[in-house]
Amino acid sequence: MNVRAYIGMFFVAAIILVAVFATWISPYDLGITPNLANKFASPSLTHLLGTDHLGRDVFTRVIYGARISLEVGLITVTISAIIGILVGSIAGYYGGWIDRFLSGYVFNVFLAFPGLLLAIALAAFVDERALVSTLVGTEAAETLLNIFGRGLIKILIALTVIGWVGYARVIRAQVLKVRELDFVTAARALGASDLRILMIHILPNAVQPLIVQVSLGMAGAVLSEASLSFLGVGVPPPAPSWGTMIEEARDLTTLYVAPHVLFVPGIAIALTVLAFNFIGDGLREYLDPKQRRR
Repeated sequence: MNVRAYIGMFFVAAIILVAVFATWISPYDLGITPNLANKFASPSLTHLLGTDHLGRDVFTRVIYGARISLEVGLITVTISAIIGILVGSIAGYYGGWIDRFLSGYVFNVFLAFPGLLLAIALAAFVDERALVSTLVGTEAAETLLNIFGRGLIKILIALTVIGWVGYARVIRAQVLKVRELDFVTAARALGASDLRILMIHILPNAVQPLIVQVSLGMAGAVLSEASLSFLGVGVPPPAPSWGTMIEEARDLTTLYVAPHVLFVPGIAIALTVLAFNFIGDGLREYLDPKQRRR
């Protein structure tokens, strides 16, 4: 892999460590308790990245915000990849009318909607308490909402609904190619079941491009979560989401008085997305023999 991929992995590893050990790294609480007497304080040894309009420590809010971004990215990518692998494998392996229906109609229906607009609509109008209660029951719904926090589940649902199609298209294309190889034909001739052929012979040889898609999907999920929170349909305040932090600091008064309040979460988003893209590019180069020979 190239140098940029290693830089991306180092930065992502650093973000993960900071997010996991945020309680021990920051001397302050979750960054949600106001301290109006100390608002718009400049960066100092007491507040490494200054404070915001409510006197909350920006550094604390940024590192706790990393938890939300990584949590959304990891869960969204995992669920989307599982759904995409399932649907894409069925479409690619069986072909015929099944493939025509899934790839020609279902995929295109989801791709016809602008992704962010569909996510905004779902996040704005989905009643997450009612939805989760319907799926798992009232008591389990309360437990899930307490674990993930209010507003986070509907973001996960919205991003999963628009995200699985990309994984399905990638895995479908790979399955279409691998199913025609000789070792798959031999396994079919020996009487192996469709499930065994898919799980043992096809998918292990078709997942390489999916690994790259997962890395790029993490970048997209982080950016989408920040966008939804910025637009007011994501994680509600006072939760320290990076998008919410930018939304709270976007007026000109804050920009002139305390520019760090706006730029710090923006830089955090940009570097995180860039790091995942670097990893994706590096994995693409590493997994593609043609690019490795260049």
